[in-house]
Order: sequence, then C-alpha cells, then structure tokens
Amino acid sequence: MSEMAAQQLKNIVEAALLAAGEPLNIERLFTLFEEEQRPEKKAMVTAIEALQADCEGRGIELRELASGYRYQARSEVSRWVSRLWEERAPRYSRALLETLALVAYRQPITRAEIEDIRGVAVSSSIMKTLLERGWVRIIGHRDVPGRPALYASTREFLDYFNLKTLDELPTLGELKDLDKFNAELDLRFPGEGVVEGEEAGGIALTISADVEPLHYD
Repeated sequence: MSEMAAQQLKNIVEAALLAAGEPLNIERLFTLFEEEQRPEKKAMVTAIEALQADCEGRGIELRELASGYRYQARSEVSRWVSRLWEERAPRYSRALLETLALVAYRQPITRAEIEDIRGVAVSSSIMKTLLERGWVRIIGHRDVPGRPALYASTREFLDYFNLKTLDELPTLGELKDLDKFNAELDLRFPGEGVVEGEEAGGIALTISADVEPLHYD
C-alpha cells in the first residue's frame, strides 16, 4: 500500500472509531470497504497501531477492548472530564458489586452458589439489573434438581470495565476493597443510571482463584 493509501486508510479508521460510539473490531472495520477495495489485515493493524502511537502524550487513548478498539479519555484526566456531567450517578451497591465479582471470578455460577458464598440472599433486582445492563448472561443450566440458571459475564462487561480479556481482571486483593472500587467507578463512568439493590455492608468476598477464566470466541 502506498504512503498516500496508508494515510487514507488511517484517516478512515480514525473517523469510523470516533463516529461509531462503540468499540469496533477489525472485522467490523473491514465492512467499511467494498470487496475490491478491502485492505489487507496487516495494513489495517498497521493503521490502528499508528493511531495508537499518535495518542502518546495526549489526553485520549485508542484502547483494545473485548469488542474491539475504542477512543477514550485517559484515566489520569478522568476527574476533569467527569465535570462535563452536572449530576453524579448514585454509586453501585456493595451487594451488586459482590454479586458481579463472584460471577466474573467463579463463572459459570448459579444464584444459589452466589448466596452460599455471600451468606445472604441475592435480590431479584440485582440479577435483573446485571442482565439488563448486559454485564451478565445465562449460558445454560446446572444439571441438578430444579436446573438452576448458570450465569457468566459478557463482552459488554469487559468493555464497560475497560478490559480486553478476563485475564486483565483486578487481583482478588483489589476487589476486596469494594469502597475504593466503587469510588473509581463513580469517577470513571459519570452520568450512568441508577443501579438499585440491597446494601450488604461488612460481607467479605471469599473467591477462589483456581478457576479457569471464560473466554469469548
């Protein structure tokens, strides 16, 4: 590809990523072109890498997430950017964060198993919220009496929490400080809607690390 064609591809990819409003993967970027104009994958990767390099030292970054690439504000400037929103969103309840963490680290997991670990019942509103937000999905049913639903995390969960794969999840030690985690969410994701759920103060997370992460094909 000539230098001019390479620059044009870079411009097209940049414009698409800025206009999309959601992460775009390479396969999706290929759909921007007619069959006879479609660039090689190597050229597309080179264009993306060039755009990432352009962001060095700036307030934005081009980050690869589970669903693709996305332009976003760097975390170090988020406390200024968050002031664009006049109202700060209510923080997520401890109960919701604990439930989401257990799904992420112990998936696939049933609601009863979550309740056994937390030591309290999981309200229906919490599971409904996680499903409606697209952070959790039902991937099957446990082969036991009652056939309870098995819950797992989604690509949307990874995208929202700025992750490419489950391997990038915070350490279990970091997750135990849910108040700090909540504060970071409040800073990084202003303007989000209300998430309701029971408060369950003082309940410690006990999560086994000996779990094979669920990968997305």
